[in-house]
Amino acid sequence: MIITFISNYLTLHQIPFCEAMYRELGDKFRFVNTEQMEAERISMGWKNEKRYPFEIDIQHAGNLMDESDIVIIGSADESLIQCRLKNNKPVVRYSERILKNGRWHMLSPRAIKNMFRAHTRFTNNRIWMLCASAYAAGDYGLFGAYWGKCHKWGYFPKTIKYDGIEQFIELKYPASILWVARLIELKHPELPVLVAGKLRDEGYSFELNMIGNGVMEEQLNEMINGNDLKEYVHLLGSMKPDEVRKYMEQSQIFLFTSDRNEGWGAVLNESMNSACAVIASHAIGSIPFLIKDKENGLIYEDRNIEDLYSKVKLLIDNNQYARTLGKNAYKTIVTEWNAEVAAKRLTAFCKAIKYQEKIPEYQEGPMSKAGFLSNHWYRKKKR
Repeated sequence: MIITFISNYLTLHQIPFCEAMYRELGDKFRFVNTEQMEAERISMGWKNEKRYPFEIDIQHAGNLMDESDIVIIGSADESLIQCRLKNNKPVVRYSERILKNGRWHMLSPRAIKNMFRAHTRFTNNRIWMLCASAYAAGDYGLFGAYWGKCHKWGYFPKTIKYDGIEQFIELKYPASILWVARLIELKHPELPVLVAGKLRDEGYSFELNMIGNGVMEEQLNEMINGNDLKEYVHLLGSMKPDEVRKYMEQSQIFLFTSDRNEGWGAVLNESMNSACAVIASHAIGSIPFLIKDKENGLIYEDRNIEDLYSKVKLLIDNNQYARTLGKNAYKTIVTEWNAEVAAKRLTAFCKAIKYQEKIPEYQEGPMSKAGFLSNHWYRKKKR
């Protein structure tokens, strides 16, 4: 069985999955790069200079798109799979949500026309959707696409297994808070700083480290200096992925404050793998898939500063609860949401497609069924 994965370029977040697929299939698995990585991504340490045995560039792909048993397509030109679609050959799409700016956009005549041309008209073909966002199935479903054919997916960064996880967690600094992202509007770096001000005003002892750079750096410095928070809040700038992981390993609490424009957010996988107690916005694509509220992390209503603050206080006041959440988060990644599990399940799924057998069913994790999720599901849950 030949499986080909087409996307714009191979990133650090896809390498572990591709390596696992290569272990499953050997030379019958290929990853096809369709373009060069942007300079900004390279500067952030996303590019790996190593060339992998499964990796080829589009100009060397030949007839691979037509000859493969299964083609998985992510961010790539639609023309690469038009022949397969017209001939009803198996195609597996891979997508984050498409209505990040609001689901009212589905009323646009242009959006309806474009979606019909690329997606809806092929829904009854041998085509499926891997949802790299809990909101993707709903977004596509509003256009009548992929009903009953959506599966939970995501990104699968490197998974680290620590010896003696209990002791590992106990060595984390109490009330140590970490935030990691670019300093841009959709990531909402102002929220952790506002939380820090409230904690300071209530007399809490804590440390907030923020890793990343971007256009909001000057604004954040003004907030920190203007509110006398330099003792508590530290802007550490951009770091390489391995350095970020070290901070995650030392930190007890991880804040993930992006809004619905965050398609997935691989820092969630990494912070959970590092046994952090995560507090995250409900609007982020990965949250409803990976976080079980109050079991392996805490979810707050997007941009609700009081909700976020109350949950940060809860974990600072309850050190053991923070440790329990961190331990459960770690378990979620090492037992289920990782590249090895994803590769085995996807391979079994593709085999069933090829031989037109019953598709395997899973209750949780990668390749389990993904259904419609409201943008406001968390608000409704709280009522």
